[in-house]
Amino acid sequence: MVLCSVATAGVLVTERRLVNNVRTLRFMTREMTQAELGDRIGVTRQTVAAIEACKYSPSLECALRIAEVFGKPLEDVFHWQL
Repeated sequence: MVLCSVATAGVLVTERRLVNNVRTLRFMTREMTQAELGDRIGVTRQTVAAIEACKYSPSLECALRIAEVFGKPLEDVFHWQL
């Protein structure tokens, strides 16, 4: 999981984790494989696996492509968890 802490105007905001629903969405989409998703968004299967495991945060462009493949808004795919 990706942990972030953000300082805003000198005040520390609560630590949050960036989480995603990529794996769930793949299985809801006729059990799409990681390789198939990777081909559709222009990355490797290994990159998709790392994104699903929250070991890698995708670029904004990649995140938007993932959301587009599933026909979902970005915040339905990636979101903060307190």
